[in-house]
Amino acid sequence: MTSRVVGLQLLLMLGSAASASRAHRRYTPDWPSVDARPLPDWFDKAKFGVFVHWGVFSVPAFGSEWFWWHWQGQRAPEYVRFMSDNYPPGFSYADFGPLFTARFFDPEKWADLFQASGAKYVVLTTKHHEGFTNWPSPVSWNWNSKDVGPHRDLVGELGTAIRKRNIRYGLYHSLFEWFHPLYLFDKKNGFKTQHFVIAKTMPELYDLVNRYKPDLIWSDGDWESPDTYWNSTGFLSWLYNDSPVKDEVVVNDRWGMNCTCRHGGYYNCEDKFQPSSLPDHKWEMCSTVDKRSWGYRRNMVISDVADEAEIISELVQTVSLGGNYLLNIGPTKDGLIVPIFQERLLAVGKWLSINGEAIYASKPWRVQSEKNTSVWYTSKGSDVYAIFLHWPENGVLNLKSPNTTSTAQIMMLGIQKDLKWSTNPHEGLLIYLPQLPPSALPVEFAWTVKMTGVE
Repeated sequence: MTSRVVGLQLLLMLGSAASASRAHRRYTPDWPSVDARPLPDWFDKAKFGVFVHWGVFSVPAFGSEWFWWHWQGQRAPEYVRFMSDNYPPGFSYADFGPLFTARFFDPEKWADLFQASGAKYVVLTTKHHEGFTNWPSPVSWNWNSKDVGPHRDLVGELGTAIRKRNIRYGLYHSLFEWFHPLYLFDKKNGFKTQHFVIAKTMPELYDLVNRYKPDLIWSDGDWESPDTYWNSTGFLSWLYNDSPVKDEVVVNDRWGMNCTCRHGGYYNCEDKFQPSSLPDHKWEMCSTVDKRSWGYRRNMVISDVADEAEIISELVQTVSLGGNYLLNIGPTKDGLIVPIFQERLLAVGKWLSINGEAIYASKPWRVQSEKNTSVWYTSKGSDVYAIFLHWPENGVLNLKSPNTTSTAQIMMLGIQKDLKWSTNPHEGLLIYLPQLPPSALPVEFAWTVKMTGVE
């Protein structure tokens, strides 16, 4: 009896020592080390998030959030004409700042909407390439939301509301700024100097982490210069070793021109990235409701807006291939989310309220889709989910990939009764879908059958 107790104590000590070793692992400022850091599992379980692009670009609200660059960086005729037609001579981009009022911004209402959308995380632009910060950055004097425009800490207010609802909070941050004199000076020097990084980029990143303790850092604006210019691995090693969010924080892969799809936490690879097969690394697809812009545009038309079926189809395909889906909306300068964006988010939430079991915390199955790609698979434990995007005309769903066993049971999410099925003489199985009028079906498109006892 005594030797058994001693043996058990020894095992417990060894186990706790191993846990302590894992917990106190130190990461060094190089890619082999920081890339080896395991991704916190909350991110893979979350599957769906909402992206919010909001800033001074929401004031002209024309073209896209790249307005300043198109107007004064490229001198694009359409943008030059827009300014001459609508604003007085000599009007500068800085003059848009006081007009970014956020007058109707209600973080509680935003958070209610995001919760109703089924989002498990929300990512807000803290600073886009224009350099305006949506929080009182100590290194962005008179070009931040506390000094100019709203006179509010937009990042802080939304974070408080989001976290009340147990939603994870992510912060988008652009490493570079189009027209910052220090950045332009470093660029002129071939990025051999780091004046901008030392005076602006790094102080802001450290401030964001210490002040708001984000669950996710969505880095961007990295592509003109290598990660060594940005001191990316130095920041990430601090983030993983000593920051207040070292155990839970997740980052993406935009940390230098040589990093995308190679280094960092999970991979974005590129905007609207869609792999054709199952990647071997966690990834995220960011997409936007307005297909032509991430920021709000006054000249948006209905044909530019993704419909509900497109959005849900993207979500399903992304999750089947092991990714997360981050869906973007752009609020107005006043802080309103226009009804068409609200409607799309609520449609996703309604769909997830029925089909979320096949999405949240799911894993890719051994097969991701049928060859016709209108059926996508996910799995959870021993359960397999087939999400079909088109209702078969004869009411019989033909699945070629699953192999049935004697204990197989099949049901449709949102309908209580088990479905009848039979093996297909050629391959797979035939599922006899419920004979109901469309209005009686649990959702309008992308239906899910849950299968247990299949291989």
